[in-house]
Amino acid sequence: MRLLSAATITAVVTSTLLSSLAQAATVNLYSARKEALIKPMLEQFTAQTGIEVRLLTGSGDALLARLQNEGANSPADLFLTVDAGNLHRAAQADVFQPLGSPTAINAVPEYLLGDDNLWVGLSVRARPIFYAIDRVDPSQLSGYADLAAAEWKGKVCIRSSDNIYNQSLTGALLEHWGEAATESWARGLVSNFARPPVGGDRDQISAVAAGMCDIAVANTYYYGIMQGSDDAKEREAASKVAIFWPDQASHGTHINVSGIGLTRHAKNVDAARQLIEFLLSAEAQAWYATTNNEYPAVEGVNWSERLQSWGTFKQDTLPMAVLGENNPAAVRLMNRAGWR
Repeated sequence: MRLLSAATITAVVTSTLLSSLAQAATVNLYSARKEALIKPMLEQFTAQTGIEVRLLTGSGDALLARLQNEGANSPADLFLTVDAGNLHRAAQADVFQPLGSPTAINAVPEYLLGDDNLWVGLSVRARPIFYAIDRVDPSQLSGYADLAAAEWKGKVCIRSSDNIYNQSLTGALLEHWGEAATESWARGLVSNFARPPVGGDRDQISAVAAGMCDIAVANTYYYGIMQGSDDAKEREAASKVAIFWPDQASHGTHINVSGIGLTRHAKNVDAARQLIEFLLSAEAQAWYATTNNEYPAVEGVNWSERLQSWGTFKQDTLPMAVLGENNPAAVRLMNRAGWR
């Protein structure tokens, strides 16, 4: 019986050890980015480290709700989502813990980090003005304030106010201009709508190309997608518009991020940190930014040829955390202005 007990104990200990080792070689990632936009780099990470990445994709809101519902039982080690507003919501929901990785924290400019280093930006997207090449002289434009100017009456296309990208843009302007000036701008913008807000960013660009409006606001990576699209109509639409970089003489063009954070109940912390650090390596940054038509979060990484063709621009270096903090005030302001 004693021998049997010893053997049983040995088996249990061995099983536990093997289970721990297997667990240490795995990272569970919840990602709001589509599989095609992240999986190749995860496979490269596994090839280099031997750490398996289990990927679950879905909408950012759905994944955040899942994290909250799972609580301490969540298998997720990392949560990747888009827009500083969504990252701030996740932080407010207490699903993150501090990154605890000096390598990751020091890899990006400070303004691309969340409060208390709860998340880090992985890629940067810009939200400039797009204009019709055949109808607009770019010298007519200077910044986001132009969107509310009388000369653009009935000529502006933009998404609805429930879009987080527009909420973050408005939150940035709130920080720069104050509430009264930003609300006046929002009311002027609404009065300049060429049509009620409808569709996504690509629809706004296509509307400019089709002559429904002369200027629009959209994220640059959608423009990149259209330029490289298999759909000839999207490529043609993209060829009829150009980018204007707003506010180059002041605070710069509004930017936002996709970002990642270590979950509060992560079981594989060391391996998860390794993955974050890998995604911030020069190799991963170059691939990730090129594939997504976004800008690297790490300074000094070369831009893709497509991004270089759009020209250089001054970025707004407002801390990303401010966009999330200002979100409730921005939404209320947009509602008051009649932006639907």
